[in-house]
Amino acid sequence: MTTEAKPRGKYFEDFEVGETMVSPARTITSTDIVNFACLSGDFNEVHTNFEYAKTTQFGEPIAHGPLVYAVMGGLQYASGVNDGTLLALLQINNWKMLLPVLHGDTIRLEQTVLDKKETSKPDKGVITLKRTCRNQRGEAVQEMEATLLYRRRPQ
Repeated sequence: MTTEAKPRGKYFEDFEVGETMVSPARTITSTDIVNFACLSGDFNEVHTNFEYAKTTQFGEPIAHGPLVYAVMGGLQYASGVNDGTLLALLQINNWKMLLPVLHGDTIRLEQTVLDKKETSKPDKGVITLKRTCRNQRGEAVQEMEATLLYRRRPQ
């Protein structure tokens, strides 16, 4: 007999406006940057050419903005918030690149619940989060507002 595992993620009802959640941390490596360039096809020299990057204000290759965004999604998953309860990413607003992320930077995701709305469907609800990605010095490197669709707790 097989039993279905219960989700460990947060249901719509579990989120509280004003609540802040912090993810585990992850270090960005040169391998991450190169692999993302290969995956995306974005071989811009600011990401892949050490000699070129020396001539920029960064002094070395920087991580792609979308790479950091993707890692933020993985950090949210690693936190357990989405496990078995997230249904869809609906919208991203005000996505800002505030500081570069370099090889060796360790980032984490800080999320604050801005809003929660019931939908016309009794099994779904919408959560809006302010997402801030911070480096090992606590500096905000990216921020955005993410709107996501979550399962409601079964009756």
